[in-house]
Amino acid sequence: MSEEQKRQLNQQLWNIANTLRGKMDADEFRDYILGFIFYKYLSGKMELYANDILKEDKIKYLAIPEDTKQGKDTEKDYGFC
Repeated sequence: MSEEQKRQLNQQLWNIANTLRGKMDADEFRDYILGFIFYKYLSGKMELYANDILKEDKIKYLAIPEDTKQGKDTEKDYGFC
C-alpha cells in the first residue's frame, strides 16, 4: 500500500468516525469504541477457549444450537452459561 493510499484510508476512517459519533465528544466516543473493541477481544478469547475444551468431542462452540434444549444442555454440561 502506497503512502498516498494509507493517507486516504486514514482520512476516510476519520471521516467515518466523525459521522458515527455525531455530536458526541471525541473522548466520549473513544470510550465507547474501546469498550466494543475489548468486548470483541473477550468474545474471541471465549470462543478459542470453548473450542479447545470441545476439541476432544469434535464440537465447535459456534455450532452449538443455543435455541434448542440439546444446545442449552450442552452449554450447561461444559459450563458455558
